[in-house]
Amino acid sequence: MEGENRPVKQFSSLLILLLFVLLAVACGEENAPTPTPIAPPLDVEVATAVSTPTTQPTTNPTSTITLPPPPTIPPAATSAPTSEPVAEGVSLLTISDFGTDRNPLTGELVDDPAQLQRRPLAIKISNAPPSYVRPQAGLNSADWVFEHTAEGHITRFTLIMYGQEAELVGPIRSARLIDVELPAIYDAALVFSGASVGVNQRLNASDFESRIIRSADPGYFRTGEDKPFEHTLYGRPAIFRQGLESQGLNTPPNFNGLLTFTSQPPTGGQPASQVSLDYEWEVVEWRYDEATGRYFRWAAGEPILDANTGEQVSAANVVVIAPFHVEDATICEQITNGVCTHLSVQIQLWGSGTGIILRDGQQYPVTWHREGRNDLLTFTTADGTSFPLQIGNTWVQLIPTWYADPVTVTP
Repeated sequence: MEGENRPVKQFSSLLILLLFVLLAVACGEENAPTPTPIAPPLDVEVATAVSTPTTQPTTNPTSTITLPPPPTIPPAATSAPTSEPVAEGVSLLTISDFGTDRNPLTGELVDDPAQLQRRPLAIKISNAPPSYVRPQAGLNSADWVFEHTAEGHITRFTLIMYGQEAELVGPIRSARLIDVELPAIYDAALVFSGASVGVNQRLNASDFESRIIRSADPGYFRTGEDKPFEHTLYGRPAIFRQGLESQGLNTPPNFNGLLTFTSQPPTGGQPASQVSLDYEWEVVEWRYDEATGRYFRWAAGEPILDANTGEQVSAANVVVIAPFHVEDATICEQITNGVCTHLSVQIQLWGSGTGIILRDGQQYPVTWHREGRNDLLTFTTADGTSFPLQIGNTWVQLIPTWYADPVTVTP
């Protein structure tokens, strides 16, 4: 696990903390009380915790796929970003509007409706340190990307890949507690490189345990690059899906809920040419480009590229929300000199809360919802009607509730 430092909220003494952590690891405690949430400094409502149902682990059948030699990862280019135009006047407000050839996660038409009959993949991607992991492969091929803090202030991504496919994804890293939630939301299989003891226990007891694709399964490979070993793991989604197919698990997802989309911006927005998100270790920026109608990603003042294409990472929608972030006293992510220096952070992405969505160069206040464990993450306006996203991909910026004024929107 990374060792980036952030002061950990202290218990009454370090001795009590150490004994608590060691006891949790030894006993596999899964039902310890959740620590009291901290009120968020952002003007964002958040819901109190609800129970998360899990299922007993089941045996994963052995795959017999032969892994071909890994391809060479191309160097990132600096070509100008491209974007497919969105047809004017498209409104996808009911399930019948999507037909059989529109992706329900993006509203985009697909070349072949069979693409929508596959299991989504939730893929864990590293974001630090930049010199070892950037440019990452596959960011522009994901329908949705969730960015969240791991330990300290560094962030990590979970890609939801469904309507498109990337030849390569990576570097792939270890899961966090948020990854106990995201595969349930998108009925996805989880692709990751490992996890702490406590997070592994939660994953193994989850309702998607049979869809966990572990680093020993076909589809993963090491690049052999001269960098720390943990930053050299990549994967090929096509082979991950072959493994699911061999187990009868590459089946169409059941999305419990409906996202709505419009190609024309809704009324009630305020100008938003840029949003800056201060994660304290670096500032992330999304800058609107009127020519393409998309937001382009920058971090630490540098454009962020997709290694597969060399194009700058961009999004049709940028969602900024701050659900409760609570340290889980039963799971230690890092122990240094016998002392737990980083507890696992539970991002309570359930219930509802407020946030903003940026699309078409405007920002809109919204309420996010996820009432049931298998419900999609959806959004409504002040009058309770569904807020329509722009047709295309979406990035979700999950903001820790202990940050003070981390979000700046420029008109």
